[in-house]
Amino acid sequence: MSGPEPVPRASFTAGSASSTPLHSLTLAEAAGAVATGVTARALADAALARIAVTEPSVHAFAHLSPAHVRQCAASADNAGARGPLRGLGIGVKDIIDVAGQPGEIGTSIHAGRRPQQDAHCIERLAAAGGYVFGKTVTTAFAFLDAGATRNPWDLRRTPGGSSSGSAAAVACAQLAASIGTQTNGSVIRPAAFCGVVGFKPTFGWLDMAGVHAFSATLDTLGTFTRTVEDAAMLAGILAAKPAWGAPAAARAPRLAYLAQFPWAPLLPGADEALIATAVALRAGGATVTPVALPEGWSDTHRVHRVIMLYEGARALAVVQAAHRDRISVRVNAALDEGHAIAEADYRAALVARDQAIAYFSEWLSPYDAVLSPAANGAAPLGLESTGDPGCCTLWSLTGFPAIALPTGCDADGLPLGLQLAARRGHEVQLLEAARWCEAVLGWNARIAPVAAVGQDGPRA
Repeated sequence: MSGPEPVPRASFTAGSASSTPLHSLTLAEAAGAVATGVTARALADAALARIAVTEPSVHAFAHLSPAHVRQCAASADNAGARGPLRGLGIGVKDIIDVAGQPGEIGTSIHAGRRPQQDAHCIERLAAAGGYVFGKTVTTAFAFLDAGATRNPWDLRRTPGGSSSGSAAAVACAQLAASIGTQTNGSVIRPAAFCGVVGFKPTFGWLDMAGVHAFSATLDTLGTFTRTVEDAAMLAGILAAKPAWGAPAAARAPRLAYLAQFPWAPLLPGADEALIATAVALRAGGATVTPVALPEGWSDTHRVHRVIMLYEGARALAVVQAAHRDRISVRVNAALDEGHAIAEADYRAALVARDQAIAYFSEWLSPYDAVLSPAANGAAPLGLESTGDPGCCTLWSLTGFPAIALPTGCDADGLPLGLQLAARRGHEVQLLEAARWCEAVLGWNARIAPVAAVGQDGPRA
């Protein structure tokens, strides 16, 4: 069966009377606009104008130089830049090195740090004709502490983390796309909270060279966009290989439906919303088969925690020893826990991880993807926490590719999302299933309204 086609969006060509503002174009639409004569400078100016309006409330950027953005865009226009991203600016999480730009990893400990060399993914970006628009806010060390970014759907709420700024910037159309990372839930969860598409490929599918390391066994690059098409486009560019085949021929997927994880119970209302999503996908033609987490795997989150904290404590050992008084109580406690983990327990956790990869690869073999919650509910009130990452833990542990898709809004007007995951190396299969689901659900690249007054006022 062929998948339903996405709801059409207005296109923009040079000299056209399109009603689509330049800042709201998706990545693919922006690339098409440049191909038909819209200048990179025009796109950059539109984005900067949008940022001027929204950034005082959202705080998505750790570093942004409008003069640098205009220079990059003008250079692309003057040089006749080529490639699929020619003249397009992309947001980059501030744990990813960009030569000559600040890379402070979300902490004053690294204030003034300016890497001398681009991360590998930034080299790929440049090779495709794109440029770094700005550095987006990350939580400190891409770990527990919340950053300055606020959720553009309700400024009283967290955008999720640790890729906070990357998700929020795309959600309110400051940018068409951005890059983040995930160790536990740092792409999927903020994407769900902010109503965008967050894609985390298979572990190792994207080169991590030049990215601040927390857990070498778990850290993964990912993307934030407003459509699955854009996720496939950007991820494929960063990997220098196609992320999917012929999406127009996508068939209705075979989905396993995992209603929740035992270590991350859903909040009231979230379970009903996920059930309604599964019903809608089944009505659209998908095969949706309810499954439960197999017996014996209910403590898998503990395996992830051992690996993450053991490796994180050692990755930050020098920094913690020198600057313990400048690290939060929560982060110090977590790193201390990691230091206390015996090497034998860490090695046992690595073995358990290998067993999980083998088991769940076989478990998912009859399906194109498994449908599960992306988060245990909508973005919670408060800015002290980034929310519970537990719905992402299993697929982060196994390194399976996963994608968050917006499904609609709850009674408070906040985005809700689903998560699809597939076996390692099955990016094409996952993205095709996601595109099919996206078309059925009909979110259609919705943009957050940034509907609040001031920094602490009520929603409009």
